Amino acid sequence: MTVEDIAAVSTDDLIAELRGWLDENWDPDLTVAQWWERLGLSGWANPGLPRNAYGRDVPRSDAVRIAQEINDYGALSAPAGLGMLLAAPTIASHGTQEQIDTYVRDIVTGQKAWCQLFSEPGAGSDLAGLTSRAVKDGDEWIVNGQKVWTSLGHMADLGMLLARTEPDAPKHSGISWMVCDMHQSGVEVRPLREMTGNAMFNEVFLSDIRVAGDAVIGEINDGWRVANTTLAFERAGLGTGGGGSGVNQITPGSVAGNLDKRAGDLVAADPMAAARAAAAKADADSDAKPRSVASMLIGYAKKNGKSNDPLIRQRLVELHMLGEIGRLNAERVKAAKAAGREIPGMPNIGKLSMSNVMRLQRDLGLETAGADGMLHGYDEEQMTAVQAAVHNPILPAVTTTALYAQAPPIYGGTDQIQKNIIGERVLGLPKEPGNESKVPFSSLPKNA
Repeated sequence: MTVEDIAAVSTDDLIAELRGWLDENWDPDLTVAQWWERLGLSGWANPGLPRNAYGRDVPRSDAVRIAQEINDYGALSAPAGLGMLLAAPTIASHGTQEQIDTYVRDIVTGQKAWCQLFSEPGAGSDLAGLTSRAVKDGDEWIVNGQKVWTSLGHMADLGMLLARTEPDAPKHSGISWMVCDMHQSGVEVRPLREMTGNAMFNEVFLSDIRVAGDAVIGEINDGWRVANTTLAFERAGLGTGGGGSGVNQITPGSVAGNLDKRAGDLVAADPMAAARAAAAKADADSDAKPRSVASMLIGYAKKNGKSNDPLIRQRLVELHMLGEIGRLNAERVKAAKAAGREIPGMPNIGKLSMSNVMRLQRDLGLETAGADGMLHGYDEEQMTAVQAAVHNPILPAVTTTALYAQAPPIYGGTDQIQKNIIGERVLGLPKEPGNESKVPFSSLPKNA
């Protein structure tokens, strides 16, 4: 029996166990907080985490399958957001057991929402050039600085904060990874409106905020290593084959106001449910594999009479192939992990591929929509009106994707940064010349 066969058997056993657990535990009359506590403490909310961190230590591909199964069952999905994607696995990798029990437990049970306080106006792609400063004050740190492109910062209870704790150390040293309380005085969050109509991103100003001494994850001045763990999880999660299961994404934490709601009501209230139902029907009516990245657009092309257009057919096949390559790469990673190996650069390759997939989805969706592509709903009410006007439940998903597609090649590390990482760390190509790794950060020219 091959490694792949063993992995498949293990996945089937996991899904069977999950279905039995859902039969016994899912109750739509529970509050969201009650349901998420059951789900989180059972290990099903984020099963990719280690067992000592409220997970089940399963490969990413199995974790995606589990999330899809919970959604298909009709139960409320696990808490969404950067806590699950980034903070929990980073803290599980570098935190103490006390920090895991303090922070990760509240993530998997949805009690706390997180944001990522990494990028700055002068430190985006060159993240190590950050200038936010943390100064020791007794058992605490006092932090001043500015962050930007902070996803869901306005909904966050806690933040993953990178701050410079030793300015006289070299550029990539002297940085620490901290947990920042977003509700304290001195934290100002300003939304940045996007072309989608949303304000997912924010700029955040930190003025004499305080971070507890035991809220540093990893060692003091070793935050760059911890941050690279966070970025690796980000790129793996954003890349093709890394996630994107299309489940109902409910925001956790105290700000969103979902914790006291009836869990069953939030399952029914998903504004994209109609689009997913139509995509599921397209899966059933087509030869595409269920859940393939191209399935929704294949069904959409059939409905709009575009499926016989040779150029659209060719690009649909290309989109399907990219999705399949992403899925198979995820299986390769799973098999390599089972054999005790890693595939260098795979998160970066997946992130690059996702940029291509999003651009192709954008172009195909709008070509298929024709003039209808000029209609877009910016909220649930407008989406419903657009769906009714064109008699097509998928159009809001198409136009939302088209507006959003410009973002993936930028966030999580630009396409150019991914290529640099692959070239230097995987292919062994020489780095750009310079001695910044040895010069104290305080002595470097600005933005160097």
